[in-house]
Amino acid sequence: MYRYDQYDQAMVDTRVAEFRDQTRRRLEGKLTEDQFKPLRLQNGLYLQLHAYMLRVAVPYGTLNAAQMHVLANIADKYDRGYGHFTTRQNIQYNWIKLEDAPDILADLAAVEMHAIQTSGNCIRNISSDQFAGAAADELIDPRPYAELLRQWSSFHPEFLTLPRKFKICVIASETDRAAMKLHDIGIRIVKNAAGEIGAAFYVGGGMGRTPMIAPLIRDFVPLDQLITYSEACLRVYNRYGRRDNKYKARIKILVHELGKEEYTRQVEEEFAHLLTQGIEPPIAELERIMAHFADPAFDTAASDDLDLSNRDFALWVARNTVAHKQPGYVIANISLKPVGGIPGDASAAQIHLMADLAKEYSFDELRVTHAQNIVLPHVRKADLFTLWQKLEAAGLGAANLDTVEDIIACPGLDYCSLANARSIPVAQKISQRFAANGKTGELGELKLKISGCINACGHHHAGHIGILGVDKKGLENYQLLLGGCEGDDTSLGKITGPGFTEDGIVDAVEKATDVYLAEREEGERFLDTYRRIGMEKFKEAIYA
Repeated sequence: MYRYDQYDQAMVDTRVAEFRDQTRRRLEGKLTEDQFKPLRLQNGLYLQLHAYMLRVAVPYGTLNAAQMHVLANIADKYDRGYGHFTTRQNIQYNWIKLEDAPDILADLAAVEMHAIQTSGNCIRNISSDQFAGAAADELIDPRPYAELLRQWSSFHPEFLTLPRKFKICVIASETDRAAMKLHDIGIRIVKNAAGEIGAAFYVGGGMGRTPMIAPLIRDFVPLDQLITYSEACLRVYNRYGRRDNKYKARIKILVHELGKEEYTRQVEEEFAHLLTQGIEPPIAELERIMAHFADPAFDTAASDDLDLSNRDFALWVARNTVAHKQPGYVIANISLKPVGGIPGDASAAQIHLMADLAKEYSFDELRVTHAQNIVLPHVRKADLFTLWQKLEAAGLGAANLDTVEDIIACPGLDYCSLANARSIPVAQKISQRFAANGKTGELGELKLKISGCINACGHHHAGHIGILGVDKKGLENYQLLLGGCEGDDTSLGKITGPGFTEDGIVDAVEKATDVYLAEREEGERFLDTYRRIGMEKFKEAIYA
C-alpha cells in the first residue's frame, strides 16, 4: 500500500498545526461559529445533533494494522468506544469534543492519515474496488491510479471551492463492486481492440435528491492522459456548475441540462487545450506510486484445499469469501452487520482485533468497503478456519454478505442534523426479523439500503430494496423502493406507493420478499424477478 513521502507528511503536519490554532481561537471566542465553520469542514469536522462528528479519510479504502490500531485508540480515547465505517470507505466518530479535534488529527498524522477533504465542496475521498489487487477478475490493480488522482486532487487550487462536493471512483474489473456509475466521475480501466490499457469515463452520476446514472462520455482515454482528462471534466463543471442553487449544483445536473453530447464536446475541447499545457505527472511519479502496490510475498506452494466439514464455517466461506487471483488464497469479508447490530459500527476492541488479524493473516492490509464492511484481501486458505474462529469469538463472524441482513444504513436521525427519520432501528428490526424467520438463506442475494433523508447517504436508490425516511406532518415515515442496483447493470429504485410507519416498513419488506419467493424462476435473484414481473404484483401484496 502507499506510504507517505516527505511532501505528504509535511502537508498533513502543517494542516494539523493550522487547525490547532484555528480551534484555539474558536474556543477563546476570537472566531465566531460562522467564521469557524468553513475551517472545521475543511478538516472533516461536522456539528451534528448532539456533538461534533469527525470523518477520517481512508483513500480507496486501504489501511494497514498500525492505522487500524490508531482508529481503535481514537474510538476509546475520544469517542464512546466505537467507530462507524461509511459508504465512502471512510470511518467517522460521532461524539467528538471540539477541544480534542486537533489532538485526534495529530494522532492520525502520526500514521499517515488525515481528515482533509472529507467534507465541503471539494473532491472527496477517491474510492475504488475493495478487492483491488486481489480479485481474480480485474484487468490491473486500479489503486495506483486512484492514488495518482488523490495526489492530483489534494489541495488542487482550482477545485477547492467547487459548486458542490465531488466524488470519483476507479475500478478495473467488468464487475462493478464500487457503484462506479453513481459517482460524479466513474472511471473503469479497460482494454481496447488493439490490446492497449486505458480508461472509460462515466460522468454525471449520483444519488440524493435527483438520482442519475452517469453516461459514458469517452470509451477510451490513454492511461498517460488520465489526469488531464479528469481535469478537463472538472474544469467544465467548475465553469458552468450552479452556485446559486445547491439543489442544482451537482455535475449530474449540468450534464443533464447541457446534454451528454454538449458536455462531452466542451470536455474534449478543454482536453485538447490541456494536452498542450503538459499537466500530466511524469511517468517516473506513476512508477514510484506503482511500486507501493506490488503483490505481497505470496506462498506459491499454499494449498488450495479447504476442510468444510464444519457447517457454520462452510456457510461463512460460501457467503463471505471471494476467489483470489493467487491459488491457495481467498479474499475474506468481515461483516459489520451482526443481527440486531448497527450497520458499519465496530467497537474499539473489534477494530484492534481486525488490525491484529490483518497483521497475522493478510500481509498487514485491510480494506473498508462501500457496503460498510471490512476486507482482509490476502488470506491463505490454510489459515481461514482459525481466522473465522477468532472472528466468531469477537462477534464478527456473521455469514451474511450480500444478503438481506447485510444492510447499508446511514446514521439517520439518531445522529444527523439533516435526517428526517431514524435508519438504525429500522435496520436492526429488519435483520432481526429475517434472522428469526429463517428466510435469509432462501432469499440469496438481496441488497437492502436505508437512508434517513433524501441526501441518500444510505444509497437507498441503489438497493434491490431501498428505504427512504421522510417527514410526514412531523412524524417519521418510510418510503419503500424496489429495483435499484449499484453494479454493472446499474438502475434506480422506484417508489412503491404511500409510506409506512417504522414497524410497517419492516412488514412491507417481508411482504416484498414473499412475492419474490412465490414468483421467482430458476436462478433468479430478487432483482431479476422484479425486473421480469414488474412492480404491480409487489404493490398488490404490500398494500393488501
